[in-house]
Amino acid sequence: MTNATPTAQLSEAGLSIWLDDLSRERLDSGSLQKLIEQKNVVGVTTNPSIFQAAITSGTDYDAKIAELAAQGAGVEDTIFEITTTDVADACDLFAPIAAATSGVDGRVSIEVDPRLAWDTEGTIAEAKNLFKKVDKDNVLIKIPATIEGLAAITAVLAEGISVNVTLIFSLERYRAVINAFQAGLKLAKDNGHDLSKIHSVASFFVSRVDSEIDKRLDAIGTDAAKALKGKAGVANARLAYQVYEELFSTERWTVLAEAGARPQRPLWASTGVKDPAYPDTLYVTELVAPGVVNTMPEKTLDATFDHGVVTGDTITGTYGEANRVLTALEHLGVSYNNVVALLESEGLDKFVASWNELLADVNSALTTARKAS
Repeated sequence: MTNATPTAQLSEAGLSIWLDDLSRERLDSGSLQKLIEQKNVVGVTTNPSIFQAAITSGTDYDAKIAELAAQGAGVEDTIFEITTTDVADACDLFAPIAAATSGVDGRVSIEVDPRLAWDTEGTIAEAKNLFKKVDKDNVLIKIPATIEGLAAITAVLAEGISVNVTLIFSLERYRAVINAFQAGLKLAKDNGHDLSKIHSVASFFVSRVDSEIDKRLDAIGTDAAKALKGKAGVANARLAYQVYEELFSTERWTVLAEAGARPQRPLWASTGVKDPAYPDTLYVTELVAPGVVNTMPEKTLDATFDHGVVTGDTITGTYGEANRVLTALEHLGVSYNNVVALLESEGLDKFVASWNELLADVNSALTTARKAS
């Protein structure tokens, strides 16, 4: 690698750095622009928890909420207006990067209402509404990879809308996501859309896998169990990259690629280290490969920029060892299928809880604003 910064070295290795955060303050203060200029950030992801934290802390949204209150806006309309405005403005900020990369990077994600995760038709309608409202070519609509979400992913892509598939934990579900993606592109092609303009990432979660499995290994308490701590998250993600390599080298994919389609890139999500015993760049430097995205909380981005040791591709060729890790966990009685099902359920519950908190807080703010007017 060169003497460039670690984040620049990641870019050279073919990894795209996206920031897992967005707020009005980041946009207005210029701090997001600085991360683009100094730390190689080329995209942004959001989720219900991020918006809940942004809107309910500080005073950045008070004036907008007061304005919407005066117009008689309800709580859901207010949240829709605020979040889509932030995302649209971020899309403008990243537009030059989108133009320079033919839309591969310079992307900003916004998630459908998490309460719709089990509602296929509701998700499709919400995705179309968000896409129409943001009205930017470089937006990605986030759809959870629930069973009900898979059909929605296909339907939304068929409309020519770019999608970020989120909350993927299992290799089996990841295969289903890629299938839904390729099915969506086939329909989009049949519908006359330019496949080269449809983009997608598949957000595969990492640290939460270790958090749950480490808890179970601690309960087992043997030396063999302790030796496996902190290994499952990286192993699972590396095997996801193997799935990606496999399913994007099939005849089915070749036909779509010849029609202009771009592969759905793996995106490593939940890359902030939860256990202080582990290196704070663990889920970055151990998951480097061409054509992947790593969406980092700012703390992880700063750590990587400061002291990340980038050694090039750390995924290709590791699949045998990764499989051995998952096999050893099963032998100890740690059920992979049980863990990933629990993590999907908990992930959705957390987003719904954040959304409900946001609804309550914004409702309170609207009531206060109406009383003050």
